[in-house]
Amino acid sequence: MDYKYEAIPSIKHVEKYGENRSALDVHETLGTLDRHWKNSRSQNRRRLVVMISGALGILLFLYWAITGWSHSIQSCDSVRDGFQCQPELSHYWGQYSPYFAVESEIATEVPDQCQITFAQILSRHGARDPTSSKTTKYNDTIANIHANAKSYGKDYTFIRDYIYTLGADHLTVFGQQQMINSGEKYYHKYKSLAQRTTPFIRSSGQERVIESAQNWTQGFHDARTDDLSGSNDGYPYKIVVISEDVGSNNTLDHGLCTSFEDGFDSKIGDSAQQTWIDMFTPSITARLNKNLPGVNLTNTDTISLMDLCPFNTVANPLGRLSPFCSLFTLPEWHSYDYYQTLGKYYGYGWGNPLGPTQGVGFTNELIARLTATPVDDHTSTNSTLDSSPKTFPVGGTTNLYADFSHDNDMTGIFAALGLYNATRPLLNTTLEDMEETKGYSASWSVPFAARAYFEKMTCVGAQEEFVRVIVNDRVLPLESCGGDDLGRCTLSAFVDSLSFARQGGKWDQCFA
Repeated sequence: MDYKYEAIPSIKHVEKYGENRSALDVHETLGTLDRHWKNSRSQNRRRLVVMISGALGILLFLYWAITGWSHSIQSCDSVRDGFQCQPELSHYWGQYSPYFAVESEIATEVPDQCQITFAQILSRHGARDPTSSKTTKYNDTIANIHANAKSYGKDYTFIRDYIYTLGADHLTVFGQQQMINSGEKYYHKYKSLAQRTTPFIRSSGQERVIESAQNWTQGFHDARTDDLSGSNDGYPYKIVVISEDVGSNNTLDHGLCTSFEDGFDSKIGDSAQQTWIDMFTPSITARLNKNLPGVNLTNTDTISLMDLCPFNTVANPLGRLSPFCSLFTLPEWHSYDYYQTLGKYYGYGWGNPLGPTQGVGFTNELIARLTATPVDDHTSTNSTLDSSPKTFPVGGTTNLYADFSHDNDMTGIFAALGLYNATRPLLNTTLEDMEETKGYSASWSVPFAARAYFEKMTCVGAQEEFVRVIVNDRVLPLESCGGDDLGRCTLSAFVDSLSFARQGGKWDQCFA
């Protein structure tokens, strides 16, 4: 299979690779896949995002000032770091929740007398439009309502004039700003290293993931430039892009394990979700049909209408809360969040026999980076890329890494790393809260622009380095390696705890 190269206008060094090959002709290409700014050819997308957001904000402010309606319009502010929408609502949208800082029971600050020596971020792309298949489904649902509704209930009249305009698969302006924010935050969090080191950056090959990586580098660069006035840090940075073409070895995108992709295991998540749909949606569907007589919505249509809340919200550059959100109660949003959580847990996490195996390749790459040793893996890693210091540097001066991927892949990676392993198998007939799931949910682990930090630190008086893991600002307790009350394991204990990945997981079952 040949690997592809695309000429794109703003990031100078984007190297794109295909499947596992014995030799790679590495090309340097220009570009960004930013569809929002194609016509402008902007050299500074961050300023455009902020300018447009600012202009919209001024218009909204004037409108609110004139009409006095400011109290009735809820917004989710992506310009700030974190999600400012109603937390009791927007934090229960599963993987469609925009990133927010999860409360941590363990202090997030670097422990006293410790110094960070290594920091890896694994990030999901920013907020996006629905996937192509779902955008078709949502459009059909709205068309069905428009064609058959005999009347509209009091809170449903907005649907009469609603025109479906969501795209498919692309990063939204809101999502772009999320990633800019993330890059800025990473710089400030690890400034002691970032002032003098540029992260080694990789991205999985889908457009929205590459674009997210580029926006992240914009934020990182701007933060460093503001901090070190007049510095020349070599921006735009090189990004290694790994193809998502069928058959490609890619630790940031699952696809090689055929039993997982097409066998019995591929249906476990959908089955768990369907059981929960049958439990929590019938009463909602009945209410929707009462307010939209003649439409005859199904339980599946109910999920589609709930999906339109987060997707229409993040389609707005300022994250203005969609009126679809108010069609459902807070308890119903909790049930929706649990529905999405079941899909991740049983589709890609601990609840799927082959789920954790999909994250083995990345886990072994992380071990290599933490220990400055060659990658030892025979699963999804690309041996050609991982054996070259140009495309997989370890040790030396490289101590900052940034990888960009998808929510499903991050879920498998978390499982392979033994994270959230205190979560017992989730019930699919009873709603469980965060205490019962031991802090696991789709919204807490893989929201839009999710980020996991893997830190290594030295501490005064300690003979060995420590490892700490932070997911969306929550320090994880690391039970599998005997984490202390600061959330740390020694490096050797952390690596020892990853025997599942070091032994290849269940990769031998992938092709049965």
